[in-house]
Amino acid sequence: MRFSQLDRIIELVPGERLVAVKSLTLAEEYLQDHFPRFPVMPGVLMMEAMFQASMWLVYATDGFTRSSVVLNEARQVKFHDFVEPGSQLRVTSNWTKTDDNLVMLQTQGDIDDHIAVRARLVLDRFNLADRGLMDESVDEYLIQERLKIFRRLQDARNLYNSQFAISNDPNRNGNPRVTT
Repeated sequence: MRFSQLDRIIELVPGERLVAVKSLTLAEEYLQDHFPRFPVMPGVLMMEAMFQASMWLVYATDGFTRSSVVLNEARQVKFHDFVEPGSQLRVTSNWTKTDDNLVMLQTQGDIDDHIAVRARLVLDRFNLADRGLMDESVDEYLIQERLKIFRRLQDARNLYNSQFAISNDPNRNGNPRVTT
């Protein structure tokens, strides 16, 4: 994940819900082109923010045991309002159903008291080695990198954050485990 569309995670209940925020400023490079006289956050980046919130909920729920979480499907996407510089997009992702490796989530982006965007997302979660795509060491590396980013996004005031710890259990073949 090269570009983070979230500034911080403000609420996390694994297996249930994650709330994160994105503060939009004029410093966002893409606003120079989208649109010069009416700068707004592109809809695709609003969708990316909802995906990223959902992705972090899946990682945290699974205890960071899988290296990859990808968007499988976006359903019932509805854009209701623009996100302008000076606004804060509050993204909520609610876990609704699990079917094997697939996770269904209801997501929504709000500005103040109204909905800016909403969608139902289906995410796929897996390890690359399980699909014969890479060696297990690549999965281990990716998990560690995801954990670093996740920690940066966590709000220090949230009690859940201080309970997140990495365990290197030798019985897990070198795979880290996140415990709460």
